[in-house]
Amino acid sequence: MIVTSPFPEVSIPEVSITQRVFAGIDPARVVLIDGPSQRALIGADFVAAVKSLAGGLIAAGYGQGQVIALMAPNLPEYCVAFHAIAWAGGTITTINPTYTAPEVAHQLRDAGAVLLITVGACVQTAQAAIPGTAVRAVVTLDAAPGTTPLAALMGPALAEQFPVDTAAHVVVLPYSSGTTGLPKGVMLTHHNLVANTQQTLSVASIGAGDLTIAFLPFFHIYGLQVLMNIYIAAGGGLVTMPRFDLPLFLTLCARHRTPRLYIVPPVAVALAKHPMVSDYDLSFVKQVNSGAAPLGADIAEAMGKRLGTAATQGFGMTELSPVSQMTPPGRGRAGASGLTIPNTRARIVDPETLRDRAPGEDGELWIQGPQVMKGYLNNPAATAATITPEGWLRTGDIGHFDADGYLYITDRLKELIKVKGFQVAPAELEALLLTHPAITDAAVIGVPDEQSGEVPMAFITGPAPPDLAQVQEFLGPKIAHYKQIRHLQVIDRIPRSTSGKILRRLLRARIAQG
Repeated sequence: MIVTSPFPEVSIPEVSITQRVFAGIDPARVVLIDGPSQRALIGADFVAAVKSLAGGLIAAGYGQGQVIALMAPNLPEYCVAFHAIAWAGGTITTINPTYTAPEVAHQLRDAGAVLLITVGACVQTAQAAIPGTAVRAVVTLDAAPGTTPLAALMGPALAEQFPVDTAAHVVVLPYSSGTTGLPKGVMLTHHNLVANTQQTLSVASIGAGDLTIAFLPFFHIYGLQVLMNIYIAAGGGLVTMPRFDLPLFLTLCARHRTPRLYIVPPVAVALAKHPMVSDYDLSFVKQVNSGAAPLGADIAEAMGKRLGTAATQGFGMTELSPVSQMTPPGRGRAGASGLTIPNTRARIVDPETLRDRAPGEDGELWIQGPQVMKGYLNNPAATAATITPEGWLRTGDIGHFDADGYLYITDRLKELIKVKGFQVAPAELEALLLTHPAITDAAVIGVPDEQSGEVPMAFITGPAPPDLAQVQEFLGPKIAHYKQIRHLQVIDRIPRSTSGKILRRLLRARIAQG
C-alpha cells in the first residue's frame, strides 16, 4: 500500500546547499530586506559577504569539521552567517534565541559547538551557557556594544565551496524534541537540503523576484529551509521579521505586495478573524500556505474566503528536511496536508502490527526519500527507532490518504505538544516539575488553544502542591516561554500503566469530561 508522488521525479544535483542557493540569485536583484528598518541586500552583495565571512572563518580556525552555533532572530545577517559556515565546510547548529541558559548549554555541549554567533539581546544568556562547553568565543550579528562584531571575522573571500562530501557531510544540526529526555540533534546533509529544495520547487510556484515575509524563525526547519534556502534558490527574496507582529506583518505585506505567504495556524486564525486585517489591501495575495501543525478546515476556509485567495497546507518535520507533502496552487482540499512530493514514497502503517493500512484508514505515516535525515546526533538508539533498515522514517503522526492521494493528519502517535508549531516534549517538563520540592508526581499533556494550537497542561500531586502562578515562576528561568505550563490541575494520583508509563489518554479523557 505504498503511496507514490503524482509528480514526475526530479534530478538532484551533487552540490552544496549554498551552491544551489547561489544558482538562483540574480546579482542585481534585492534578495534580503530587514523588515523593521527596510535595510536591503542585493544578490551580489549577499554572495560577496558569504564568501568573505567564509574566508575569515577558515582563517580563524572555524572552518572544515567545526560546529558553529547560530542563535539569533531573523535578520539578513543570519542568512549570511549560515551560508558562510556552510561555504567554509562547517556545520551550523541553530538555537532558539528565546532559550534559557540551561537549554542553550545542553545544545552547545551535545553539538560540540566551538563558536556562538548571536545578537546583543542574547549575550547574557550566551555567556551564562558557555561554561563547560567547547565554545571559544561569542560573536554578535548586530555589533552589540562590548562584543566582537561579525564584521571582525570577515576576511579574504573564499572563492569556491570548500570541498565536502554532499551526501555525508552534516551541514545543519537543528534540534527536535523527542518524547523522552532533551531535544536531539537532527543531522541533515547538503544532499538532504538540496534534494528537498528540488522536490519542493517542482511543485511550488515561486516567481523570480517574488518577495515574501519571513517571520517564521530561521532556527526552525520551516523558516530555515522553505524560506531562507528554497525561496532564495527559486530567485525570490525575503523581508525578515525578528518576531511576529500582526500590524508590522500586514504593513510589510502591503508595502511589498507579496504574492505568497508562509504561515503557521495561529497566524491563520488572526488572518481569518482579526478586525485589523480589513484595514489592509491584500488583494495581490495569490496563496497562503500553512505548515508546522495541522490547520483546521474551518479556519483555512475562513481565511481563504476573507483574503480571496488559495489557502493550502503541507506536511513536514525537521527529520524530513522538512517537506514530504504539499499542495500545489489551486489544488487545495479542505483539511488535507497535500500530495506527496517527487522522489518520495509514503505509507500508512498500523503502529501495533506494522502492517499497511488500507486507503482511508488511519495509521502512522511513514516516509521514504532523499530528504530523510542522516540520523540523530550521538543517539543511534533513537535513530534506529525512527528509521527502519529499509530507510522508512516513522513520523509519529497518525493520518490517512484519500483515494486521490491527499494526506489527512488526524492525531499524533508521539506525545509531543505543538505550541505555535514548536515542539514541546512532555517528558522534559515533567522532569523539571519533579524537581519542585512540593510536587511528588507530575504529568503533562497538550490541550487545545485557539491562539497557539496547543498549550501544555500539567497534572501534579503533593501534600501541599503549588498553584499555577507558583509553577510558572519556578519553571520560568529554566525553559523557553512557549514551553510554559498554561493550565494546572492537582489530582490524587497520576494514572500509570503497570510498567509505570503515564496514561495520557486518561488525562485527556478527564479534561474532555470536564
